[in-house]
Amino acid sequence: MTLSLHNKTPVAVTSRSFSRNPVLRDELLRHFDTVTFNDDGLSLEGPGLIEFLRGHERAITALERLDGAVFEALPDLQVIAKYGVGLDMIDMRAMNAHGVRLGWTGGVNKRSVSELVICTAISLLRHVQAAGREVARGGWRQHQGRFLSGRCVGIIGCGHIGKDLAILLNAFGCRVMAHDVVDFPEFYETHHVKKTGLEDLLKSSDIVTVHLPLDDSTRHILSAERLALMKSDAILINTARGGVVDGAALKSMLVEGRLGGAAFDVFAGEPPEDKELLGLDNFIVTPHIGGSAEEAILAMGRAAIRGLTENDIPGPDMWNKS
Repeated sequence: MTLSLHNKTPVAVTSRSFSRNPVLRDELLRHFDTVTFNDDGLSLEGPGLIEFLRGHERAITALERLDGAVFEALPDLQVIAKYGVGLDMIDMRAMNAHGVRLGWTGGVNKRSVSELVICTAISLLRHVQAAGREVARGGWRQHQGRFLSGRCVGIIGCGHIGKDLAILLNAFGCRVMAHDVVDFPEFYETHHVKKTGLEDLLKSSDIVTVHLPLDDSTRHILSAERLALMKSDAILINTARGGVVDGAALKSMLVEGRLGGAAFDVFAGEPPEDKELLGLDNFIVTPHIGGSAEEAILAMGRAAIRGLTENDIPGPDMWNKS
């Protein structure tokens, strides 16, 4: 890490989890003397976010929305270091126009997300949630499930997380298919991944897992029409962004038995408010914990600390990542 000690540049940390982490706090304070942490656990947005960031030249942010109005109101802000890998909360064009630099490292939480995908896939295949609820209500019967081993898994979006997941799935003897707008022929050949179109992937897969950024091209990419292509006993897992799936169509399919199950770590609005959906035995919900393994939190935090000094103004190549 190329940080100088005792840097007096004022730094703001909007992230609540970073602010609560004693290891990350200590490591940041070793390099920067003047740090404002989000110790009150505020959910920062709009005017509140602007006020929190005011007077700081650099900031570590997580899920806070940084748009043109924020950059316009903060002329002293020079650097945003991203805690986490998703960039859809940052308006890259506005950031570029205001000359604000971005410190970002992709893939630092990939193993954390990949393991959660495998966890929820096995839980759905073995009816872990439904069986556990039944026992809690006084029942006791065996639920017949299915192996993950040997299943066909379709990965939509084969970036850092998709690639890591494909490698793990090889150990289970899964047949892995992938759809991405970018081709990765060497990776596909090395790790026995079949490149396929989106519709064919949905029709063929026993498990579909989504790893896409949210933008205009991916919003509701899994529409009602595309979801209807999936097998009736297939499983859908979304640890990417809630907006990539038509939530109403998904719920109807789960309720009517036209889909075997689903596991969502992300939602278009968080926390989700649809109690009927959350109460379904064939739906697993987690509160956006994909990157929340202890090891991943430290990796993301340390990458963000580096990003305070190792950064660039985001050019057009970064705009389509947001």
